[in-house]
Amino acid sequence: MKTRMVVVAALASISGLAHAQSSVTLYGLIDIGVLYANNTGGHSVWQMSSGNINGSRWGLRGTEDLGGGLGALFVIESGYSLNTGRLGQGGDLFGRQAYVGFTSQSVGSFTLGRHYDSLTDYPGPFEAANQWSPYFGAHPGDLDNVNGTNRINNSIKFKSISFGGLTFGGLYSLGGVAGQTGRNQIWSAGAAYNRGPFAFGVGYLNVRNPNFSLYGNNASSSTTAINVTNRIFSGYASANTQEVIAAGGSYTFGGATVGAMYTNTAFRNVGSQAGVATPAANVGGTARFHNAELNFKYQFTPSWLVGAAYDYTKGYGINDVKYQQGVLGTVYLLSKRTDVYADVIYQHASGTDSTGASAVANLNGLTPSTTPNQVLGIVGMRHRF
Repeated sequence: MKTRMVVVAALASISGLAHAQSSVTLYGLIDIGVLYANNTGGHSVWQMSSGNINGSRWGLRGTEDLGGGLGALFVIESGYSLNTGRLGQGGDLFGRQAYVGFTSQSVGSFTLGRHYDSLTDYPGPFEAANQWSPYFGAHPGDLDNVNGTNRINNSIKFKSISFGGLTFGGLYSLGGVAGQTGRNQIWSAGAAYNRGPFAFGVGYLNVRNPNFSLYGNNASSSTTAINVTNRIFSGYASANTQEVIAAGGSYTFGGATVGAMYTNTAFRNVGSQAGVATPAANVGGTARFHNAELNFKYQFTPSWLVGAAYDYTKGYGINDVKYQQGVLGTVYLLSKRTDVYADVIYQHASGTDSTGASAVANLNGLTPSTTPNQVLGIVGMRHRF
């Protein structure tokens, strides 16, 4: 009898140890608001909007200690629209993130699956739309993907630990097209430094056949037609390659933080993708965009933040357009898990856009205006669990 009790106690001890060395966490975020836009397709609109500052989501993350400073990890994360209950990311169940891999306490993590690219990881945090501004205030059309609108399928990713404030990483996505090794390939790399009041990040992204590999990688995407819906660069969706270089930084003094970001985006060899409609004037050329953002935020109290940002976008090459955009917003924490926010965003467009027509304002995520101007106001709340 005593022997049996000892065996049971030993097994219970081992079971408890194994449980302590691994964990699975359910987490999520709910973001909902009411917005007004003065002109979407020629009409003003009041509507409810989900996932404004942060995408509404739920997910599971798990870790297991493998010993010797090594571990296994996974994340599966699903986006959804709170006001309709529909899945986000084009209907993908785990469209936000889905990956599994290994982690080392002395090196970093190595994972396989669906990821954010290095631009979102390293220079991305310095964009206002990745901090306090809703995604409507991201760079026009999120043309540089710094706001992380489009994830990367079939990808292998490395992220380092912090070495005295320095972190770095990279990503490679296999094209998966038989006999065409380079088709649909994506790769990115980046680094960031954060120590004391100063922080900065840099990154590079290279996308082959972006209409399909980057903008068409969801369940509802077309495998033959255009997948870009905004007028900012829909006329360049047939490009063979999209390249982005990005750098951002910030400096904090007291309750104030000043930030800046620059990106350069190129759509090369426009017209090379069969079946993707392209204005004749764009065929064979390269469209480029300068984008410069200056932002500021002030933490009046631990619970109350106010922010402002100005963004300037200039097209050149076969591109001749300008977008100027301003954002003013505030966030107030009701608790550690719940806050409320309010923002006003204005965009002005001039020149000729990617479609070959006179440019009209087209805030990220909205139907284009019928005039050079577009204004949006939004109030909402977030809750984390």
